[in-house]
Amino acid sequence: MVTIDKLKDFGADTAEGIARCAGKESLYLRLVGTIPQNKTFAALYDAVSAGDCEAAFQAAHGLKGALGNLSLKPLYEPVLTLTEKLRGGDMQDTELLITEIETKRKELEELCL
Repeated sequence: MVTIDKLKDFGADTAEGIARCAGKESLYLRLVGTIPQNKTFAALYDAVSAGDCEAAFQAAHGLKGALGNLSLKPLYEPVLTLTEKLRGGDMQDTELLITEIETKRKELEELCL
């Protein structure tokens, strides 16, 4: 089960995330728990694999917002980098970022079990 301490160890800015959830720690933890199963990760991976820059950008941009609002910095930062690359139409080396994102997503998933 995800806890504030686990998230802090992960690198999340839990104080900022909780503040964005109107100070409600239980809401913050519940929302964080939904992130690893977010279907947008699969949409992002599929779009990058297919070379569909626009669809990949839309997925990355959506994830960036959710991750940023929850202050999940270890996931947010590579998604932000990917979003900006895709915004400019650059799909080079996206597989490296996808690998980093998936590694961090799995780490978060383990914390949420």
